[in-house]
Amino acid sequence: MAPSNSGSGSQRVAIVTGAARGIGAAVARRLSTDGFHVAVLDLDEAACASTVESVQSSGQEAVGVAVDVADGPSVEAAVSRVASELGPPSVLVNNAGITRDNLLFKMSEDDWDAVLRVHLRGAFLMSKATQGHMTNAGWGRIVNLSSTSALGNRGQANYAAAKAGMQGFTKTLSIELGRFGVTVNAIAPGFIVTDMTAQTAQRLGVSFADFQAARAAETPVPRVGTPDDIAHAVSFFVSEGASFVSGQVLYVAGGPRG
Repeated sequence: MAPSNSGSGSQRVAIVTGAARGIGAAVARRLSTDGFHVAVLDLDEAACASTVESVQSSGQEAVGVAVDVADGPSVEAAVSRVASELGPPSVLVNNAGITRDNLLFKMSEDDWDAVLRVHLRGAFLMSKATQGHMTNAGWGRIVNLSSTSALGNRGQANYAAAKAGMQGFTKTLSIELGRFGVTVNAIAPGFIVTDMTAQTAQRLGVSFADFQAARAAETPVPRVGTPDDIAHAVSFFVSEGASFVSGQVLYVAGGPRG
């Protein structure tokens, strides 16, 4: 359970981007059971309704907010609204992401730019907009979603570059913000069952069930991951017990690569 802000008696607030579904939704639900009010951010505010209801059913407050994480004014407006309606955010989970997979010789400049824009520019803008609330409070947690693709993955030059960049970004922020009581860590999921991985199977022309079975067979822990696996890891990083853990990349992948 997350305690209230030291000395203020106020409730801690978490922002989760890309939280309308998949990993983001699971993280939002888990943080609500950990005692956080949760801001559910995604491109479409209406799509956030299900996650918002799940958070509220756990007894915590929630708000759905539309945001383009790669657009500065949109990010500033979203964070301002969260601070006004729920309270100053002390936890940020940078989960929003997209894929535009293709082999290098087929990859367009637009597909390269789009992936780096959402992942890296988005994490930069969201972190910049929220860090002031955390440093002012003397307590904060930023968790960035990387991926095992950061180690290299055929057909994902853009995504791999973005996810590797998230790791460098994480380590740098941990150095800059640690003195203010803010920890910054990253989680690198392996294969997780989400709409995104279902779309990958479709693109490859195989059934999602067969795709999952093949990935499970090559994973040391012989199964595929679920969004809840990632939510558990986020819960650890934002806990009081992880206050001396910062600048780390945790691979949640059933093995060294997943």
